[in-house]
Amino acid sequence: MHEPAETVTIDLTVNGERVTRGVAVRQHLADFLRGELGFTGTHLGCEHGVCGACTVNLDGRLVRSCLVLAVQADGCAVETIEGAGGREAMRLLQAEFHKHNAAQCGFCTPAMLLTAAALVEQQAVPSREEIRGHLSGNLCRCTGYQAIVDAVEAACVAHAAPGESHS
Repeated sequence: MHEPAETVTIDLTVNGERVTRGVAVRQHLADFLRGELGFTGTHLGCEHGVCGACTVNLDGRLVRSCLVLAVQADGCAVETIEGAGGREAMRLLQAEFHKHNAAQCGFCTPAMLLTAAALVEQQAVPSREEIRGHLSGNLCRCTGYQAIVDAVEAACVAHAAPGESHS
């Protein structure tokens, strides 16, 4: 006979909203965000932390939510793609991804945007090699990365010099 999984109550902030829920002790954060809270922009690809599709911000750090248990996020702040839209870096990146056709099928896009936003916010104008290195943990099977690197580079330039046109 199969015994029910042990559950614990966790209290965390997701996209600025406090959440208190009972979760199975072995439930991954990605499954909790998607299944329990409906934040389906957190995609599950490999479920081994390799593809990066499940990337979220956990207390300001990018993490693979398929490798983090929901109970480990107790007391933490989580930001998914759904909660990042108000950030200036995200607005710039979304515009540049559209302009450079950097989103093909869209599966990797939410995590790619979260990862790129961290770079835009942390480093004034990184080199193309630094951009590639920063994004290397997020796999894309559609674009060949050139358009993504172009978009991130343009967003970095725009972020470094707000109000100027860089078209």
